[in-house]
Amino acid sequence: MAELMSSGIELMFAGMGIVFLFLTMLVFAINLMSSLVQRFFPEAPPTPATPHSAPSNIADKATVAAIIAAVHQYRQKK
Repeated sequence: MAELMSSGIELMFAGMGIVFLFLTMLVFAINLMSSLVQRFFPEAPPTPATPHSAPSNIADKATVAAIIAAVHQYRQKK
């Protein structure tokens, strides 16, 4: 029985060691790939927006008014 237990513990530590080594190598590989991508493919600087340009995703005034009215009506009921 003791031999079986020691065998199981030995196998457990071997498996945990292999998983630990794999995860360590994975972290190093991801860090290496990240630094390579940042070095060879730098992020483009953002283009400055003009101060008076309106965003293109704003809905028309009627839609905004309808949303405001719906929110107001919802709050009145609650």
